[in-house]
Amino acid sequence: MGEFPGYTGRPELVETHISWVFLCDRFVYKIKKPIRYSFLDFSTVEKRKYYCEREIELNRRLTYDVYLDVQPIVEIYGRFYVGGQNGEIIDYAVRMRKLDRSRQMDVLLQNNKVTQSDMRNLAEKIAGFHKATGVIYNKDVLQIRNEFNDLGNERAYLIPEDGAIIDRAIGFSDAFIERHKALFADRLKGGFYRDCHGDLHSRNIFLLPDPQPFDCIEFNDEYRQIDVLNEVAFLCMDLDAFDKQELADQFLRYYNHFFPVLRSEDDRRLFLYYKSYRANIRAKVNSLRARSADNDAARSVALAEADKYLGLMNGYLAGISAGEGPEGSSGSF
Repeated sequence: MGEFPGYTGRPELVETHISWVFLCDRFVYKIKKPIRYSFLDFSTVEKRKYYCEREIELNRRLTYDVYLDVQPIVEIYGRFYVGGQNGEIIDYAVRMRKLDRSRQMDVLLQNNKVTQSDMRNLAEKIAGFHKATGVIYNKDVLQIRNEFNDLGNERAYLIPEDGAIIDRAIGFSDAFIERHKALFADRLKGGFYRDCHGDLHSRNIFLLPDPQPFDCIEFNDEYRQIDVLNEVAFLCMDLDAFDKQELADQFLRYYNHFFPVLRSEDDRRLFLYYKSYRANIRAKVNSLRARSADNDAARSVALAEADKYLGLMNGYLAGISAGEGPEGSSGSF
């Protein structure tokens, strides 16, 4: 472990699949792992520096005085120093101001401390951001089909009952997209695809007097440049996963008041589809976590989470099927 400016203690390390995050007393330092996936490339120092700068630029759209600067990491005689002025630069870190963990939205949800007023303030913040951010007019809106169907790669790893749910869901998703190609195209043409946050869920939000969504997607523009309904669906699905459907309904009602994006029953069915898509992605992420778990307890927790999100996905698709009637029903839900 290296040394951090003005801090002599041992920082807390939080590791994700793409970053190391070091929590000190007043600041947080985020270092990108030297990795490359099909959707992300942090393989060189130059690329990691670029994406550090990009992370600050994009997150400043939603935060104030949180994302501070990019700090060099230098090596001197085998020791690593963040923010060092001398020595060979070997990497870079994003420096952020440390916020009050007790005000992180997922923590507040667990303690039943999120209010209707919080939902209104957050909805106003997100709606204002969406109205002001860039509009996207050039995008393959049907790419979501492949992203949804990628869950099929987890079929063999999960229990047989979950595999059957996945197969039905993929069949329903394919049929839904085919029936509603024009709706996807109309929303792109209508300016509802925007340069959004991309990863809007409760762990990425601090409910301060001014809500602070943070940690937006910087490594892949495609994941961030989406239908605003898709973005809002992620947060609402996350609230459903916390068994806070009333808060989800409040947020959506306030958001649609500030930025009317639900114009028809077709839009409402699309919103349900986006919720199913977001639950699908969370199920896949937890299945991958289970695969890489280094002990049975962690594997069991991840599989239980995957099962929970598959249940949510299944329920949303059943809601679409019921709303569309016999013509829209595949008979599977």
